[in-house]
Amino acid sequence: MTKYDFVEVGKLNVFYRKAGDSSKPAILLLHGFPSASHYFRELMPILEKDYCVIAPDFPGFGKTTSPDREEFTYTFDHITEIIEAFIDKLGLTKYALFVFDYGAPIGFRIAMHHPERVTAIVTQNGNVYREGLGEKWAAREEYWNNPTQEKRDSYRVAFQPDTIMHQYIDGTQANKVSPDGYTLDIAYMSRPGNDEKQLDLIFDYQTNVKMYPQFQQYLREYQPPLLAAWGKNDVSFIPAGAEAFKKNLPNAEIHLLDSGHFALETHANEIGELIINFLSKIHRRK
Repeated sequence: MTKYDFVEVGKLNVFYRKAGDSSKPAILLLHGFPSASHYFRELMPILEKDYCVIAPDFPGFGKTTSPDREEFTYTFDHITEIIEAFIDKLGLTKYALFVFDYGAPIGFRIAMHHPERVTAIVTQNGNVYREGLGEKWAAREEYWNNPTQEKRDSYRVAFQPDTIMHQYIDGTQANKVSPDGYTLDIAYMSRPGNDEKQLDLIFDYQTNVKMYPQFQQYLREYQPPLLAAWGKNDVSFIPAGAEAFKKNLPNAEIHLLDSGHFALETHANEIGELIINFLSKIHRRK
């Protein structure tokens, strides 16, 4: 049974969902853009029998406090600091990471800072390789290299209802995606002032790409068990990003699913089964 609560981190109230027995091995679920922890609403009941599953909302997303930009710097480094403080507040010292989209650069920062805590990594369209960047990223890199207000404003399209809906449904079979997820995301993204916060993060995403070599060095050095369960029809993070993990982790387990970016919306059962089988093999080896 999933429970819902807040943890005070500095001046923020971090909202999170928790399912399963706290005595069981922990899995920390890190969401992406433009979503929040509700993305895991179908996965958590699948995992809760064997695991303690925890999914926080990032600052500026979902139900977590969304401070004004004058009071909070919206960067991936800063959000990572908040989530690390959240982890410490909950007393988590060992956990597997599930990373998706924005959750990947946040999760990999956490893993680099605390490699001794991370028991395994599950990545669902959570990219850390240039090979995984789809065609749209060329224009984004041009913006990072030559930032103008006009280019910044052009990314406001990312928050429009039609854009958010298509992020969910593109690459999926017709009528297979519930409207619940993207309808809630549209509501969250339309809150006053949220557009500027999200534009800050779009600009700061360049720091993640620059850190790809560091993330890859972490993988080479620590060899964490890794499962990639990837929506193969994603145009943002293409399947080559999943296959690239093999370069640093020869034993990585790679599964390409017939879905898009938000693969849990169509394949929660399949991904849940992959996670359970993957983690059970790790625990048997121990």
